[in-house]
Amino acid sequence: MSHPVQRADFDRYMVPVFSPLEMIFVRGEGSRLWDQAGRDYIDFGAGIAVTALGHGHPALLAALHEQAAKLWHVSNYYTNEPVLKLARMICESTFAERVFFSNSGAEANEGAIKLARKRAIDRHGPEKIEIVAFNGSFHGRTFMTMAVGGQPKYSSGMGPLPEGIIHVDYNDIEAVRRVIGPRTCAVVIEPVVGESGVVPATPEFLRTLRELCTQHDAMLVFDEIQSGNGRTGNLFAYMGYGVTPDILTTAKGIAGGFPMGVMMTTEAIASAFHVGSHGSTFGGNPLAAAVACAAFDLIRSDAVLAGVRSKAERAASRLRDMATSTGCFGEVRHAGLWFGLQLVPEMAGRAKDFVTVGAEEGLLVLQGGPDVVRLATSLVISDAELDEGLNRLERVCKRLKA
Repeated sequence: MSHPVQRADFDRYMVPVFSPLEMIFVRGEGSRLWDQAGRDYIDFGAGIAVTALGHGHPALLAALHEQAAKLWHVSNYYTNEPVLKLARMICESTFAERVFFSNSGAEANEGAIKLARKRAIDRHGPEKIEIVAFNGSFHGRTFMTMAVGGQPKYSSGMGPLPEGIIHVDYNDIEAVRRVIGPRTCAVVIEPVVGESGVVPATPEFLRTLRELCTQHDAMLVFDEIQSGNGRTGNLFAYMGYGVTPDILTTAKGIAGGFPMGVMMTTEAIASAFHVGSHGSTFGGNPLAAAVACAAFDLIRSDAVLAGVRSKAERAASRLRDMATSTGCFGEVRHAGLWFGLQLVPEMAGRAKDFVTVGAEEGLLVLQGGPDVVRLATSLVISDAELDEGLNRLERVCKRLKA
């Protein structure tokens, strides 16, 4: 006999690494979700910047249905049409000349780190293995990406992490001048730090990293897992800075919700790998690649990118007014449709309350640490959904301030 699914089933059957709220979503359309009780929610989190084109976008559904009727999977002993089409699209749209496909951002970052180290050892010997990374960063949950990420809370109690990683403060030019040197094989950075509160790098900082990496023949690796795929109003954030990395990783929004990760680089750098150096069973499978082709083609269009910029300004203006009228937020940071709302001192530590009360008001938001409310809407959110979500956020502010 079949029993209805309940939230209690999570606690009974799932490994306890997450603590989801009580509702269970059953349907999504555009920037709205509905739970089992039929209640609607405005989605200002987009699955942590994943559903870049909203829920149930017709172009993505059509691509999935068409490909599902043709071919789901072949091993990497062979190739397939969608993955080759996607690779060509990415290389035509970016600095990249070579791409590697994986299932997630963490895997893309693993590939980037392996490539940077192998290239450095091949060219300079076994001492050139140091990686410079940044406090407060996040690059994934594998042992290596946890080690590179600058948040010890994620690796606490798990034993020794890989060595050779140096962390310094983000946007600290003097610090990177001190630590980048002949032993550095890579500098790994998010051009906009997401998890610690949507903090953009300064142009001068990224230019300095580029100069130092070139000087010491180290790979400048941009982690654009979140900042890529139109999120900032550019196709990738590096384009807005005018600083080109050696390797770029992305995931999340590139396939609009279908699992997909990408590492991209130049032909010369990619040549450090050979057949068997790296791999992924499911990376670049036809289903994921077909959906990503449809999503990426839309995201890279002038219409979508211009819409991100205009909607971002519309939302930023309203959020600054809200900060003044409610007294909940101080600084309102944003990079396109990606916002970090810094809580005022008297509300410090209450970002999680915005997640909880937001759900009660029919609004889904994210945290960027304990003191920042993070928003990442769909790139194509309608003005009506954007305004309604902001109205609900204002109600949340008033409730929590009271």
